[in-house]
Amino acid sequence: MPEVSTPSRRHETWLTLPSLLWMAVFFAVPALNLFLISFRPAQVSGDVGTGWTTEAWRVFAEPGHQEVLVRTLGISLATTAGCVLLALPAAWCILLARPSLRPWLLLALVLPFWTSFLVRVFSWRALLQSSGPVATLLTEAGLLEDGGMLLYNPPVVVMVMIYTYLPLAVLPLHAAMEKFDFGTYEAARDLGAGPLRAFWSVVVPSVRGGIVAACLLVGVPSLGSYVVPEMVGGIDSEMLGSRIGQRLFSDRNLPQAAALASGLALVAMPLVWLSLRRRKEELT
Repeated sequence: MPEVSTPSRRHETWLTLPSLLWMAVFFAVPALNLFLISFRPAQVSGDVGTGWTTEAWRVFAEPGHQEVLVRTLGISLATTAGCVLLALPAAWCILLARPSLRPWLLLALVLPFWTSFLVRVFSWRALLQSSGPVATLLTEAGLLEDGGMLLYNPPVVVMVMIYTYLPLAVLPLHAAMEKFDFGTYEAARDLGAGPLRAFWSVVVPSVRGGIVAACLLVGVPSLGSYVVPEMVGGIDSEMLGSRIGQRLFSDRNLPQAAALASGLALVAMPLVWLSLRRRKEELT
């Protein structure tokens, strides 16, 4: 049987060139331009002035913005942890299902993505409002005061964000578990480990790459979440994405909005670096 020749490095370069150009034109250049705008002075008219200054970056020295930044990191970490903890058993159950049933379970998982993101978040607002079915049920059970509010607090924001981003955690974990060697799991069971202990001791360490990918896919977009905190959160749940929207639309302070967005991107860089490092380790 003749050996299949691998593509030359030049051939690989030509194949990846369109993707690199696309990323450069539509991602790298706008991101660099946004970073440069953050060092420009703001004008009252909403335009960007000439010259260079670090005035916009001083917003991070304000206690109010520091509090919002810490809250953004906390909500994002809670969302990421909740999604991964729920996605691990969900992906495992899908993998253990009958082969004929797995495509239908995956379809049910991604089915919410066929609905408008705004509609899905608004449905949670309708469910959790003071006159909604959840509040009515809790009031009748004596767990909530009459007219009590379920909305406008950080736990509700985290819950809705977990619902929103959970499929993004399940899919990479399911892909990683498909390559799992069931022989090691059965060996752990034969040595006396229970199903739960065998899962956490054998399965979870073997899908670390999927866990890193899930953290990246959930953590990065949750850092910049805007719609969920605006619709189901309140003042105590304000995130940095809301502050960016305020500076952009209400205050018309483009340099400060660019500084907040650039700072948010810098916060997300460790997740990206961790993912790239993990990918490099897998390839070597």
